[in-house]
Amino acid sequence: MQNFEILNMNNKMNFVQIIFFYPLSLIYSFVVYIRNRLFDYNFLKSKEFTIPIISVGNITVGGTGKTPHIEYLISILKNECKIAVLSRGYKRKSRGFVLAHPDSTYYEIGDEPKQIKTKFPKLDVAVNANRTQGIYQLLEKGSPELNTILLDDAYQHRYVKPGLSILLVDYTQPMFHDHFLPYGRLRENRHEKRRSNIIIITKTPRDLKPIDRRILVKNLKLFPYQNLFFTTMAFGDFQAVFDSEKFQLKILECVENKYSILAISGIANPQQFDKHIQTVSNDVVTLTYPDHHNFTKKDANKIYSSFNKINNPKKIIVTTEKDAMRFQDNRHSKILSDLPFYYIPMQIEFLNKETESFNNQIINYVRKNKRNSNLHKEYHKK
Repeated sequence: MQNFEILNMNNKMNFVQIIFFYPLSLIYSFVVYIRNRLFDYNFLKSKEFTIPIISVGNITVGGTGKTPHIEYLISILKNECKIAVLSRGYKRKSRGFVLAHPDSTYYEIGDEPKQIKTKFPKLDVAVNANRTQGIYQLLEKGSPELNTILLDDAYQHRYVKPGLSILLVDYTQPMFHDHFLPYGRLRENRHEKRRSNIIIITKTPRDLKPIDRRILVKNLKLFPYQNLFFTTMAFGDFQAVFDSEKFQLKILECVENKYSILAISGIANPQQFDKHIQTVSNDVVTLTYPDHHNFTKKDANKIYSSFNKINNPKKIIVTTEKDAMRFQDNRHSKILSDLPFYYIPMQIEFLNKETESFNNQIINYVRKNKRNSNLHKEYHKK
């Protein structure tokens, strides 16, 4: 009887979603379609730059792993050219163009740009909702040697025409049968994947079966000019959120000594993080918040209280790397600074021995399109 009531409630919720959200999705899809056609037929203009511009983005809302893929691009290009990263800086409190410095907070630049700047302190990292103006500002105010720009989450920002476009597709939430916002998760029609040069299926299981790979390839319906790659997420060792000297703990030590874990996540798609934590400990308490959540005093008190309720004396708090950026700058987090509080960094790995093939495509594009010295002066003029 109880299962029937739950099923009936779910049916009612689906009916409500169809009645209220589906018509809004139709309106949204029409607006997006018209906008894309205006760009296609040059009624709205896209600015093309002569320096290498690589865009990384997605068609669905959040959670595809853009930041780890940007970090991977930085790692393979940092010795090849002088890179800058330009992001929107989602949910930052500042406005306009901001060039990050080592002490920039997530309030100024956003949590993802701060994560990138923390990992690569010598890298130019900037934020601007207007990517065209952001590129001009970077070329004027960034490093004089700057000759390559990575655009973070810019697939829909068509006022800039990138030289190379990378589209990320989440394996766990494929776009093939999805719907437009707000009924579904699509920002634009899945057929707009045509604008990408490279498509990466992210968060792929390491043991992906050949038949599942073939089904994915068939559903994607790639164009001849597009290359497809598969990546998975690899988790690193614990890093202290606040005091790295005071708190030292290896994941292996945590597993062997049967630590209890309070897992905190405020990201779009925490399933892989939660699944990984389950491999580290058999006793996990989970607190989940919305993506880019600004932790309040009430949140900090709840985390503190939840941690103290865990009876095991061997206990820690673990969060994501992106969440750690917000905890570090949040004044309400002071009550948590004396607790064993860690984050787990993530990085991507290519499957099917495709690392070299991907790296070569990126490096060859940059080498072919790198500007000559002093060419940046022309971009200072709008």
